[in-house]
Amino acid sequence: MSSRRMLLTGMLAAALLASIAGCGTATPKDATGRPLEPLTIVTASGTYKFMVEIADEEPERQRGLMFREPLADDRGMLFEFPDVTERAFWMRNTPSSLDIIYIDPRGRIVSIAPHAVPFSEVLIPSRGAASGVLELRAGRAGEIGAKAGDEVRHEFFQPGR
Repeated sequence: MSSRRMLLTGMLAAALLASIAGCGTATPKDATGRPLEPLTIVTASGTYKFMVEIADEEPERQRGLMFREPLADDRGMLFEFPDVTERAFWMRNTPSSLDIIYIDPRGRIVSIAPHAVPFSEVLIPSRGAASGVLELRAGRAGEIGAKAGDEVRHEFFQPGR
């Protein structure tokens, strides 16, 4: 085999291996194809990592997790708001129960509404000013021991605020 052909064969093999290697490291995507973002919750029992969808525009915030399958244990949706105020969420058209976690601008949990009832239109209040809301699979907040005052780490929150 000629040296040129050996070089081309080697380059093809390297490209194929790089392609195969990259398949297992693809960034997870949300339902719209956007990359999921890392989020961490620090509780008295430990540090818990999640990959979350971001709802930072009004149409995304209104749709939320409506008409969606239940979330995996390490997944969630973070609603980001430009202001800090009392919030209230409901479960309209949401088929699976969720834990709704209200978070202040510094990344501290304000309150948790565990096991929100699927399809309910009853408003679930934050019981304090919040700029972020995290939705997790129902029961997940209790499993990790999350409570008011615990820390949520994500680039949206500014601990010094």
